[in-house]
Amino acid sequence: MAARKGRRRTCETGEPMEAESGDTSSEGPAQVYLPGRGPPLREGEELVMDEEAYVLYHRAQTGAPCLSFDIVRDHLGDNRTELPLTLYLCAGTQAESAQSNRLMMLRMHNLHGTKPPPSEGSDEEEEEEDEEDEEERKPQLELAMVPHYGGINRVRVSWLGEEPVAGVWSEKGQVEVFALRRLLQVVEDPQALAAFLRDEQAQMKPIFSFAGHMGEGFALDWSPRVTGRLLTGDCQKNIHLWTPTDGGSWHVDQRPFVGHTRSVEDLQWSPTENTVFASCSADASIRIWDIRAAPSKACMLTTATAHDGDVNVISWSRREPFLLSGGDDGALKIWDLRQFKSGSPVATFKQHVAPVTSVEWHPQDSGVFAASGADHQITQWDLAVERDPEAGDVEADPGLADLPQQLLFVHQGETELKELHWHPQCPGLLVSTALSGFTIFRTISI
Repeated sequence: MAARKGRRRTCETGEPMEAESGDTSSEGPAQVYLPGRGPPLREGEELVMDEEAYVLYHRAQTGAPCLSFDIVRDHLGDNRTELPLTLYLCAGTQAESAQSNRLMMLRMHNLHGTKPPPSEGSDEEEEEEDEEDEEERKPQLELAMVPHYGGINRVRVSWLGEEPVAGVWSEKGQVEVFALRRLLQVVEDPQALAAFLRDEQAQMKPIFSFAGHMGEGFALDWSPRVTGRLLTGDCQKNIHLWTPTDGGSWHVDQRPFVGHTRSVEDLQWSPTENTVFASCSADASIRIWDIRAAPSKACMLTTATAHDGDVNVISWSRREPFLLSGGDDGALKIWDLRQFKSGSPVATFKQHVAPVTSVEWHPQDSGVFAASGADHQITQWDLAVERDPEAGDVEADPGLADLPQQLLFVHQGETELKELHWHPQCPGLLVSTALSGFTIFRTISI
């Protein structure tokens, strides 16, 4: 693999990219598997995870799959790299029946790194020590659940001062806000958790609910600059602004922002301007808005055909004037907001071979982002990377020559990937949700 400006570009994956033959009589060397490129797996071949490509790798399941989740910022400190790690997630289920759904708080802890492979000639005593070590290294999960009628389409968490809350889009057409403090408390204490599940969980209700969208939706974003300010967008093309009021409630403007002609798929507040936000839609457009104008006149900039089809997801960089988008066409596009009027992205990447389901900029590294797709891939990218002409990866495997040079890593092994997030306090740590469950990992590339 090529070395690239201090990063290792890796095309092995989690449940990943090395194809091995099941026929041991004619076993050849392991080969790099490139999803969507080159020949498919042959009979008898299987994908084998290259654990050396991961600093940390864990999986978790919660029963019913979760379409959406968010990472809860905690008080354990920023820039945490020392293992084992602890993290908190708020997630919502998509169960088969409406009454079986839950809003959940997950505390994952004792997350150790991947183990180095055993050395040759290790004796029985070393193996016994490894077994004891394995027991101590087992990851732990505490889970507090609240009943929720209807599947949860999207969850986004914010702190209102010292109070953590979750905005929840329900498939039943309501947007609700839940207080999370009690859930965060009980996942720290097994006895408190047992008492909560026995006596309290059924009584937990949202602190606010809005049913004015006239149908379900997915788009939802808390302002990073104005505490409690919220945007919600629905499948009926409408976007509503929530303004916090005294007493811990909200005023929701009944006048929707007018512009999109089909479902609003995602919303992102500007990280630098209090009143500006971006939206994307199944009408193929991306729009930039300013809430200081009347809702019918608030759309300031439009790229009408941002993708060939639905624009599913967007992410606004916290460090550069860039907007990242992913669409049903499988493309990832980067838009320089200083040139947005041109209608042309400054970069387009085509690695995914199915709709892109999630995108997010790295919270600390301005040129790095990640994406997930319906092709069961998570990709990691670095805009600063250029191909090293002296590196031997292309000569060793000509198939790599077709890969975008900014592509750092391809992770596989998940089924129907839905959403991913970088952990804002643990550099390089990615968390994803899929039909197959949650995956928490950090690669050697980031």
